[in-house]
Amino acid sequence: MTTTDDLLPEGLADNLPADSAMLGRAMRAALDAMDAHGYDRVSPPLVEFEKSLGHRMDGLQTRAMFRFVDPASLRTLALRSDITPQIGRIAATALSARVRPLRLCYAGEVTRIAADQLDPVRQRLQVGAELIGSDSVAAASEVVLTALAALEAVGVENLSVDFTLPDLVTTLAAGPFPLDEEQADAVRRELDAKDAGGLKAVGGDAYLPLIHAAGPFPDALDRLRAVDAGGALESRIAGLEQIAAAVGNRARITLDPTERHGFEYQSWFGFTLYAGDARGALGRGGTYLIRGTDEPATGFSIYLGQALPLLPAAEPRAMLYLPLGHDGEGAARLRGEGWRTLAALSDDEDPCALGCTHRLESGEAIPL
Repeated sequence: MTTTDDLLPEGLADNLPADSAMLGRAMRAALDAMDAHGYDRVSPPLVEFEKSLGHRMDGLQTRAMFRFVDPASLRTLALRSDITPQIGRIAATALSARVRPLRLCYAGEVTRIAADQLDPVRQRLQVGAELIGSDSVAAASEVVLTALAALEAVGVENLSVDFTLPDLVTTLAAGPFPLDEEQADAVRRELDAKDAGGLKAVGGDAYLPLIHAAGPFPDALDRLRAVDAGGALESRIAGLEQIAAAVGNRARITLDPTERHGFEYQSWFGFTLYAGDARGALGRGGTYLIRGTDEPATGFSIYLGQALPLLPAAEPRAMLYLPLGHDGEGAARLRGEGWRTLAALSDDEDPCALGCTHRLESGEAIPL
């Protein structure tokens, strides 16, 4: 019987056997793909001191995390909402002496206090990789390709990548299209809304062409190139072209140079990963600085739960029923060959109802 006490909080859900098995396989496949590209796995804890999590990345709000007081230290702890800042801490402390570039990957659960309208999930499985020590075009190209390789290994098809330039307004406001800090914030807000009238109202007329510099990559890049910024965008445009050339035909490429949602701590380059009919983004990444050391880095995060609807259901696995008094050594041998086994607890069990496909008889697996 279910009572109200058995209900889960909003935004949280159980993963039952089928989904859990798919998530497990997807996580292993993604980690194997990152390992094949030279990324070593690390496993940071679920909980850290709030101050440590909050000061490693720009834009990370610890108020969005579950926080509580540690009875041992009497300091405030936080339950992680993103693993990336933890990788930054590891790189800046325990692995500070390792030769750069340093390549690390990870997988783990993250959670947040509140969901948003576009994504109601409050706990999810995050996997990703961070290339510490470089935010160059070569580093960005490698990270985008590694992210695609991870999704391909999971079994996701029809991939697309949306490029963005997170510091675009900051760059232009400090140069060809000057704005004070308050105006710059207003221009970012109106660009987010793609509101031409709002841009004019806050004195952002020069930024109007950026609203239209979005869409399929070649055309959008031409429109961005047409923005007369006195050469301020040349290096970024060249970088985008090189990254797109590295991706080639592995994914559809689009460009939205003013997109900021989810890129709060990114620097010059960011990207979002999409696929097929998936609802929302599968992940995102880009370049950033690790605060405290100001070391450049490039990385990506994928949320595998988003990919589950895109994956084909796995074929049912064979299950071998072990009757009472069965040969333990024979059963162990068959498990070593890859069989799943289920041992009887009583004589009145129905092996088929328990999901078994075979029965152990005389040391052999006999179909039921």
